[in-house]
Amino acid sequence: MPYSPAPRPTAPELPAGPVDIRLVVTDMDGTLLDDDKRIPEGLWDTLARLRERGVLFSPASGRQYATLAEEFAEVADGMVFIAENGTYVVRDGRELSSDPLEPGVAARIVGAVRGLAAGGVDLGAVVCGKRSAYVERADEAFLAEVRRYYVRCEVVEDLTAVDDEVIKVALFDFGPVEETTAPALAPFADTHQVVVSGEHWVDVMNRTANKGAALRRLQRELGITPAQTMVFGDYLNDLEMLDAADWSFAMANAHPQVVGRARHLAPSNNDNGVLRTIARVLDL
Repeated sequence: MPYSPAPRPTAPELPAGPVDIRLVVTDMDGTLLDDDKRIPEGLWDTLARLRERGVLFSPASGRQYATLAEEFAEVADGMVFIAENGTYVVRDGRELSSDPLEPGVAARIVGAVRGLAAGGVDLGAVVCGKRSAYVERADEAFLAEVRRYYVRCEVVEDLTAVDDEVIKVALFDFGPVEETTAPALAPFADTHQVVVSGEHWVDVMNRTANKGAALRRLQRELGITPAQTMVFGDYLNDLEMLDAADWSFAMANAHPQVVGRARHLAPSNNDNGVLRTIARVLDL
């Protein structure tokens, strides 16, 4: 059901003193991007300053790796992309980690989606593979929503016959997903993770897959501690990621559960909250 945004702070709540940050991780939609999906002014300058200081910047999103790589193409060298809600992590074109679904799971989810659609729910499934995303619903209204997050996408006749290593199944519901599609997927929650990632999106992944698990693996590989990690998020698929960082920020527009989980608050995504907070904490 619709939620009320948290009260918008005038500034992040921050302790005083020098800060040793080595890794900055941010969600994209509702967090780094404004409501019109625009890159915030000053991002490229901020990334250059972070790189000069030896701070790694990592987008962590439900978006496809190919989409993230395209958006950050000019500065992608050395950047780690936590894609598909943590199920696929890539650096310089090399897979660092992945958490694919077992064979047959995607087909069962697609069957559930077809049943919901036959019952009148206006929704569609996106089967997310490592090479591409796949859909069988081909009307322009649905494809326009899918293309926002999946630049590499194929329309196929039968989603149950996709030949790719599937890491996630995403469902787009034109209505409020928490009222219709998410409850209908409850049977999958017994064995898999069903996470609402936006007002109209819900993802089904392995229980072990989330942005937080991906971030913790990355921290171990890089030798970076939670105390050296800054994280920004706004929605339910960001909760575990916030737990992996001492410097965890909920956006002012965040879901109430995210505000309750984060240690600090940042201005909203429409107020350039991520970059303003980075600049303040790191004195850029």
